[in-house]
This record gives sequence, structure tokens and C-alpha cells, in this order.
Amino acid sequence: MPIVLVVSGRLTPGDVPRLCDELDELLYGSAATEAICDVGALADADLTAVEAVARLRLTARRAGCRMRLRGARRELLMLLELLGLGEVA
Repeated sequence: MPIVLVVSGRLTPGDVPRLCDELDELLYGSAATEAICDVGALADADLTAVEAVARLRLTARRAGCRMRLRGARRELLMLLELLGLGEVA
């Protein structure tokens, strides 16, 4: 059963470490092999969102999980692709 983390609203750079800690707590002690980040309610597709996605992916990988995005809007997917992070989506 995958772990699901919902990322919503407008992100600030200060939110990124909190989200990583939240994902780490969800994964700690679980047998999950996959983390799903639901970004469908994310307010902006900007560089802070890209940083969050990249760091959440690293957090999942450190816990031995792969990460997928759910509900990503076209703008975020294009920005991830432009910055060389298309494999995250």
C-alpha cells in the first residue's frame, strides 16, 4: 500500500523542509515501497513547487521508496521537464 502525501495551497521555501519531514514520518516504519505526492491542489507551479517535488523525491529515495506525482497540472509538469526533472513526474 503506497503512502500518500497531499501538497496543497501556496508553498513558501519554508514549507519544503516541513513537507520532507512529514513524508519521512509517514514512511518511517512502514513497509511502503511507493510514495504518492498528490499535488492537484497546489496553487502555483513555480520554482518552490519544483524544489518541493525534488526534495520529496530525495526523501522517498532515502527511505527506499519510489515517488510518483498525482494530479500534477500541465504547468508543473512542463517546469519539471524544463529543469531536467521530468522523470519525477
